[in-house]
Amino acid sequence: MASVVGVTRSSGTHRREDRSKAVVIGAGFGGMAAALRLRSRGYGVTVIERQACLGGRAQVFERGGYRHDAGPTVITAPFQFAELFELFGKRIEDYVRIVPLDPWYRFRFPDGDKFDYGGTLEQTLGEVRRISPADEAGYLSLLEHSKKLFDVGFTELADKPFDKAWAMVGQIPNLVRLRADRSVWQLVSKYLKDPKLRQVFSVQPLLVGGNPFETTSIYGLIHYLEHQWGVHFVMGGTGRLVDALEQLMVEEGVEIRTGQTVAKLDIVAGEARGITLESGETIAAGIVVSNADPLHLYGEMFPSPVKNLPARLKLRSRKSMGLYVLYFGTDRNFPDVAHHTIWLGPRYRELLHEIFRRKVMTEDFSLYVHRPTATDPSFAPEGHDSFYVLCPVANLDGNINWSVEGPRLQDRIIEALDQTMMPGVKKAMRSPFYMTPEDFQERYLSVAGAGFSVAPNLTQSAWFRFHNRGEGIRNLYLVGAGTHPGAGLPGVLSSAKVVERLVSEA
Repeated sequence: MASVVGVTRSSGTHRREDRSKAVVIGAGFGGMAAALRLRSRGYGVTVIERQACLGGRAQVFERGGYRHDAGPTVITAPFQFAELFELFGKRIEDYVRIVPLDPWYRFRFPDGDKFDYGGTLEQTLGEVRRISPADEAGYLSLLEHSKKLFDVGFTELADKPFDKAWAMVGQIPNLVRLRADRSVWQLVSKYLKDPKLRQVFSVQPLLVGGNPFETTSIYGLIHYLEHQWGVHFVMGGTGRLVDALEQLMVEEGVEIRTGQTVAKLDIVAGEARGITLESGETIAAGIVVSNADPLHLYGEMFPSPVKNLPARLKLRSRKSMGLYVLYFGTDRNFPDVAHHTIWLGPRYRELLHEIFRRKVMTEDFSLYVHRPTATDPSFAPEGHDSFYVLCPVANLDGNINWSVEGPRLQDRIIEALDQTMMPGVKKAMRSPFYMTPEDFQERYLSVAGAGFSVAPNLTQSAWFRFHNRGEGIRNLYLVGAGTHPGAGLPGVLSSAKVVERLVSEA
């Protein structure tokens, strides 16, 4: 990665006299939310981001006149973003426009059949009946069970700390009652019999880095979460939301420093006292919040090897899969492609086993295709489309030569799309480029290039996941995908709320 000249941005004075100083490592959505929450409580906050722009993985790429969101593209709980503006008596509507999508996702099966998911419950039931009338009652039962998971896993626990063992012990009755020992696939298969519907309603863990055949069924709450608030898109893209949060931080006196990488924590007598940058500069702080991958934080950023046993054990955590992301424009529109499309390959369980367990390059794939121009034509020149195609792949714990497989996978993906839902895309494609797990490791310091840090298995969730309160180190707090409650925008925003709670109670 090319070096970036450091930039500092701030405006005005702090709203109230600082009681103490906080430094936030990393400006992904978890880091930005934590900075704003601490600022609202009167802390003087400095945010350090190693990229040239804020957003962490939510960068924006411009190539050949086409714009691409590089990271998250799905907004499922917009109220969480609105809360950050409300902390300062402001309205998110004055900064960005967030619109609902319909359908939320379009699934495309290998036989060419489609399933439009989203909109009203009756619309979803209509699609269920079209594919398998016998599964209508089972789907309603699945939705009811998902609500029970949501009521506990999201409403009650997502913004609550899990850094004490007794907190986990107290949830054992709920875990038993809700059968958290089952995988998402087992949960869905209990209620639905049709193989297509089982795929449609079990695929959600892949959006947070988990294998549906291994991820705890607690993550089945995602289904009800989508029904509760719908699926949304930010006009201008997720990058526009990053810009809005940056503007809010500047207005409220948060100091922002980009193009600067934190080398290590400064720890004295078991207490975080600040950070040291790669340049050698030190920044003192009474509170340190890390939005870095916790596997990198505990493995590389401590001045000496981690001694805390639970943290050392978590360094052995199984990681999420890697991501291969292909970006391109087209010199024509593809109006039959929905805003969000899940393009399913011929295999499911076997494919995921090869990605998550064997960690090999597969000869087939499934894809998430993002066409933002379906909603916002500003992403491309008039009459053109912009695309982002995400392909789950093995992380770097596998032995894949990406210098060879990167361009080969691009050709295979384009060929597959040309032969199925996008005939003519090979000729229409313009300005293609891609990211591999190696790019995730280099750009974002993601250990093994994992797309979502720690995998969301039962033994790596809640108390078993990296705690939001630093383990063995006072005044250190963690937010982001690898921490409780987990990956995805609702998870990382909730982690910032947990940190606010912990700091206020300290």
